[in-house]
Amino acid sequence: MPGAAVSPGPLSPLSPPSPLSPPGPGSSPGLAAGLLCVPGLVFFPGLFVLARRGLAAIAGCPQSRATVLAARLVSSVQAVMASTAGLIIASSCQGNVIDDRHWLAWAYPSFAVPYFVYDVYAMYLCHLSRAQVKGHGAPAPPRAAAAFLRQELLMVLHHLAMVLVCFPVATFRRQHTLLHKLNALALLLTFLGCRVLLFPYLYWRYGRQRGLALPRVPAALPPGYNAAAAALAAPQLYWFGLICRGTWRLFRPAGAQPRPP
Repeated sequence: MPGAAVSPGPLSPLSPPSPLSPPGPGSSPGLAAGLLCVPGLVFFPGLFVLARRGLAAIAGCPQSRATVLAARLVSSVQAVMASTAGLIIASSCQGNVIDDRHWLAWAYPSFAVPYFVYDVYAMYLCHLSRAQVKGHGAPAPPRAAAAFLRQELLMVLHHLAMVLVCFPVATFRRQHTLLHKLNALALLLTFLGCRVLLFPYLYWRYGRQRGLALPRVPAALPPGYNAAAAALAAPQLYWFGLICRGTWRLFRPAGAQPRPP
């Protein structure tokens, strides 16, 4: 994970004696990340081709149906792999989930970034397959691409952001660049508005509808509602505190010393 690294013991999974360990100051992170992209370039498209051919040959699926099912299979495999990597990383952190680093946090994004490029093409193939199933025929490539972008624009933008923004931040040690700092501020503000301030806003809206001042709203609600809101708000406040802490570390003066834990 990005941030100042801890100093775990030599046998800790946070720093294994492995060629997949994060590159040091004298090494080339671009070359190492590029080498780790190669298996992903083979694995995800290869799995899609094998699954589509297998579904068509063994299960007797039509080509259009096999294309959609194969794309879903590859997406499910990627989701399981990413979730497993995240679980391993989170469970291996020793005391500080913000600052600790695990080699998978650097290696897996490099392996998985080809998935997002492949998946855009796979979604396009699925779009064409659905159009054929509906009897629309095969439109000209420019019209098909335009219709695909209108339908899947947000997902395409998400995949582009993963490749062009999240991947460099995760692998190339860009924690102190302006882009990373702006991203941290955006995370802080959106989390504050959408996760933390959501609860007082809901209480305020209810009070406005009932003609109650905001401090009187909790007493007007059943206790179970207040308990559920508190249970939902507690983890949001905890995570917001961690986000504030991480953002402060990005923007604190160079000479400022971190507080002892």
